[in-house]
Amino acid sequence: MNTKNNEDNLIIANKVFQSRLMVGTGKYKNIKEAIESIEASKTSIVTVAIRRTHYAKKMGKSNLIDGLNWKKLWLLPNTAGCETAEEAIRIAILGKEINKRIGQLDNNFIKLEVISDSKYLLPDPIGTLKAAEYLVNKQFNVLPYIYPDPILAKQLEDIGCKTIMPLGSPIGSGQGLQNSHNIQTIIEDAKVPVIVDAGIGKSSEANEAMEIGASAILLNTAIAKSKNPQMMANAMRLAVIAGRKCYLAGRMNRKTQAYASSPNDGALKLI
Repeated sequence: MNTKNNEDNLIIANKVFQSRLMVGTGKYKNIKEAIESIEASKTSIVTVAIRRTHYAKKMGKSNLIDGLNWKKLWLLPNTAGCETAEEAIRIAILGKEINKRIGQLDNNFIKLEVISDSKYLLPDPIGTLKAAEYLVNKQFNVLPYIYPDPILAKQLEDIGCKTIMPLGSPIGSGQGLQNSHNIQTIIEDAKVPVIVDAGIGKSSEANEAMEIGASAILLNTAIAKSKNPQMMANAMRLAVIAGRKCYLAGRMNRKTQAYASSPNDGALKLI
């Protein structure tokens, strides 16, 4: 998804975002650390699990939503914890209500996760497709989280999903890009942004995903579980920027042998 726009902003469902790094809100030691890390990332989009937020509200506990500046950030509710399409649909509807509560009345975004596999936490392709089709028909802007399956990716795009979000490796594993060939195939075929989601553990892995053409990165654990979350958030920010610029610039062709950097023509001859 090349661009001639000098600012090179991320565009999802006709909405423009300055940052290509999207961050999650879980696993931090406390809310203060989460807020400081999110600020350090300079992200435009923050994803929040609706189930966690709804639970905190019922228990009378404060949650991260109350501590962030939603005039500067865009909320991406997600359906984490849903095992069936039906559950995900119900949670997505709650997500839209939370968007309204923070004043984002035009926010119909939903990060769709349907995960019935409790051991490996791999997304359910059939449940995801089913829920996505229903939500698209209800005017949601659906961002589906999937295993990097190019066929499923194309099906989700064809029914109207606004992005495709293939995993780099299993959630929270920090294994990096374990299926970069499939991800690259999805990127080459997609006409919507492709966002690598889950499995990124360090900045070089975020950079690698951007270098092969990903439109954005979504991560959480790599920042939240690092020794210095604020510093890691900044490292991820810079890695995403560098990877994007490298992709747009176009890398040099690989060669089978060495070539001198300096030409021989006009070289000083020693007598």
